[in-house]
Amino acid sequence: MISVKEAKNIILEKVNPLSALMLPLTTVRGLVLASDLQASTDIPNFRQSSMDGYAIQYGETRSSFEIVGEMAAGSAKQFSILPNQAARIFTGAPLPLGADTVVMQEKVRVEQGSILIDDPNLCCGQNVREKGAEIQTGRLAMEKGTILSPAALGFLAGIGIAALRVIPRPSVTIILTGNELQEPGHDLEFGQVYEANGVMLTAVLKQAGVEVIQIRRASDNLEYLCEVLEKSLQESDVVLLTGGVSVGDYDFVVAATKHCRISQHFHKVKQKPGKPLFFGTKYNKVVFGLPGNPSSVLSCFYQYVLPALGKLFNKNLSLKTVQARLSHDYKKSPGLTHFLKGSLNGNQATPLQGQESFKLKSFAQAGCLIELEETKADYLAGDEVKVHLIPLCY
Repeated sequence: MISVKEAKNIILEKVNPLSALMLPLTTVRGLVLASDLQASTDIPNFRQSSMDGYAIQYGETRSSFEIVGEMAAGSAKQFSILPNQAARIFTGAPLPLGADTVVMQEKVRVEQGSILIDDPNLCCGQNVREKGAEIQTGRLAMEKGTILSPAALGFLAGIGIAALRVIPRPSVTIILTGNELQEPGHDLEFGQVYEANGVMLTAVLKQAGVEVIQIRRASDNLEYLCEVLEKSLQESDVVLLTGGVSVGDYDFVVAATKHCRISQHFHKVKQKPGKPLFFGTKYNKVVFGLPGNPSSVLSCFYQYVLPALGKLFNKNLSLKTVQARLSHDYKKSPGLTHFLKGSLNGNQATPLQGQESFKLKSFAQAGCLIELEETKADYLAGDEVKVHLIPLCY
């Protein structure tokens, strides 16, 4: 049995980012750019008006200009203006040849086909976007490692990028083990419980940015579990098994991982909940055996699976961690790190009622996990503790 810190270090050591793929711009939101991008053209690639108004050739002694044409956004036909001439122009339109300044339409008066300018602050080049003002040909547009936010995608679209090399989203298979599981919406027979882990893990995986998720069921039968696990390894980057990971007569997960030649890196962690946690790899595939109790599943997901997914994505997905003060005394046995479902109010962390691993209602009300150290037994109100913030749905 290893410590929480050791388990996390092993995961980060054994998990590697997925190989980069060339994907369409419209499919890469939230992914990480795998290589530098250079601009292939000047943006804008012509001198452009930033206002609705009139394009002129600036001159300090001139205030009246004859209107000789019009340039709208998207105009492909070019023409020239002379020093005493103006062209009606609109935002985004190219400047006529000879023009170097745009006067806002609110600063002019139109009389008999000419404009009179009333703008004492007008200067040469005003309201003009120069060629290459956003970016110039050959310049670095975006660095490798950039997370592709909506603004980043908009910028790349604006410079003409249609596809790019990114670290792709991992695909995940969830294997639900246990003969006692019943689908919600059906009547429970004696000895059955409703299956909640599949819905919960699917939701938290999607929140983490995973889109390809399969759910498979496996009865408490070693041969069948091996078959399901082998197929899942062939189809997914990550396999999450729930239940059957302890050492009971019907716990077959560890035996199935051995049969499928999965390298075991650890099985038990000195923590509560979720002590019988399994982590292994096969080539570049990642396998977690999670406990069956829902609170244990979610606690282990946040502490271990989420950082592993982040390593596959090549970005940090770990929960944000802060320091806070414990609201009241709390006693625990030494030897295990405890992750308590809690609430955080300002700088005060409060453990909730219902800490048992089978109780999920308290987790639904929790805003954080309060981490209590392995070696410490008695905590007093006001003691500083580590608090892991649970992300809200969005």
